[in-house]
Amino acid sequence: MSTSRSWFCIPRGSHFSLANIPFGVISTATSQTPRVAVAIGDHALDLELFAANNGFAALSTIQPHQAVFSQPSLNAFAALGRPIHSVVRTYIQSVFAEDTPYPDVLKNNSTLQKQALLPLKDVTTHLPMKIGDYTDFFAGMRHAFNAGCLFRGPENALQPNYKHIPVGYHGRASSVVVSGTPIRRPNGQILLDPKAEKNIPTFTACRKLDIELELGAFVCKANKHGEPLPINEAHNSLFGLVLLNDWSARDIQAWEYVPLGPFNAKNFGTTISAWVVLADALEPFKTKGIENDTEILPYLREKEEKNVYDIRLQVDIKTNAGNSSTVAKVNGRHLLWSFPQMMAHHTITGCPLQTGDLLGSGTISGDTSAEFGSFLEQSEGGKTAVKLSGGEERKFLEDGDEITITGVCGGDDSALVGFGECVGRIEPALQL
Repeated sequence: MSTSRSWFCIPRGSHFSLANIPFGVISTATSQTPRVAVAIGDHALDLELFAANNGFAALSTIQPHQAVFSQPSLNAFAALGRPIHSVVRTYIQSVFAEDTPYPDVLKNNSTLQKQALLPLKDVTTHLPMKIGDYTDFFAGMRHAFNAGCLFRGPENALQPNYKHIPVGYHGRASSVVVSGTPIRRPNGQILLDPKAEKNIPTFTACRKLDIELELGAFVCKANKHGEPLPINEAHNSLFGLVLLNDWSARDIQAWEYVPLGPFNAKNFGTTISAWVVLADALEPFKTKGIENDTEILPYLREKEEKNVYDIRLQVDIKTNAGNSSTVAKVNGRHLLWSFPQMMAHHTITGCPLQTGDLLGSGTISGDTSAEFGSFLEQSEGGKTAVKLSGGEERKFLEDGDEITITGVCGGDDSALVGFGECVGRIEPALQL
């Protein structure tokens, strides 16, 4: 059986090829209860309907657990563990394969095709996981250096701890939203003149609203309270990845972050893509990240050198005037720390991760300005305008701006492994 070609029409260049099979949560106008699906080409396969119509009849492993596909999140499916994720994904690939060993399941079953294969344009996607906790890391070393240069100069850009630990902070899970959800500009305290002799803040709408191009990882396997997750077992707790935009209010953050770090500057919104690309689908695209020239402690040492992913990431902006511009192209390999290292460090105190917890990579930037994953870097803190099409410029985001992040792996247009889109549009701040 070959999983490179399908009897089902999958457009060339689709992020959701047969090599992918990402999982998400959907509803439709005629069936508004959210349930589990996979994306395949321009369609979603409704796994609740598929299971109810004996779609998994040839996969005994999942039969006792088919209720997970009727849940409004992927948590129950994720908690079954990576071996189950793998066999379910492989089975679905075999069902869609051109030479499928199970033609009567779907290929020759036109009735089930009409019921369960839904055009993506006709479905509503929902937050794929019920997120208990969200932790944002700072593993993009080039971004950390660029931001540090703006605040402390190049000699002290990276803090002494940076290459020893995956630096992170606890974010706000309640404001993580699915792609397409509008983001309202936050209000808060800012300093209009940071160089003034006396610092007195002004309450106003954020004036330096920014993006952060990141990857997000979902946890599938919990560790017990008090028992750290060993580095060489951490990959078993990795469910899959999404694109992540951690919107940032730079002026609010500049006033609030000493001494405890980001708070209101980050808690108003984080956007993720709707489809979770399983860790197994990403396995062929593992690559080396940024080399760490510092000797790290044993609990963070991985056996694998290839521990991050070769994902082509892109950021586009569409303005209120209708002009669209690509503002960044960068690769996901530009990380100093891997997600297993983040999980091992997160739990070294005995902190329990839970199924559905979300980890952010931190902003991913490359070596040139065309690869910077934030406007903070591209505009040098607001000193230089970023040129857009139609003669427009930006230092930070304006109301009506729509940001789209995409990410894709592979070079074969018939076998891409992609994430779809991570989209958010800025709405004006509330008048308080």
